[in-house]
Amino acid sequence: MKRVLFVCVENSNRSQLAEAFARLHGGAGIEAHSAGSRPSGIINPRAIESMRELGYDLAAHRSKALSEIPEVEYHAAVTMGCGDACPLVQARLREDWQIPDPKHLPPDEFRAVRDLIERKVQELLARLEWE
Repeated sequence: MKRVLFVCVENSNRSQLAEAFARLHGGAGIEAHSAGSRPSGIINPRAIESMRELGYDLAAHRSKALSEIPEVEYHAAVTMGCGDACPLVQARLREDWQIPDPKHLPPDEFRAVRDLIERKVQELLARLEWE
């Protein structure tokens, strides 16, 4: 079982989308988590709608703090380009993906960010298969 963690400040958009895609594409071999350094407490309704378009219920997720995630070693810890860090998280691989915050983008641009996150998650999962 490979454990992955996606971190962003609010844990309401990018990291939630990444967690969802890791669950979708990783299947039973992936344990996916997301968290924020200052979680907003909500999932952005636009993120929920963008995933609903793909048949995934992001409304079942909740915005979480780093202190709420399991204290385990992760195979990968990924920050989403928001200047956040996760120094207390043990991870074999650390990456920072420079992904724009889609919070205030028009729907088509929000979807483009969603699709970019999906591609990056798929690439990460493919690399982890060979680890």
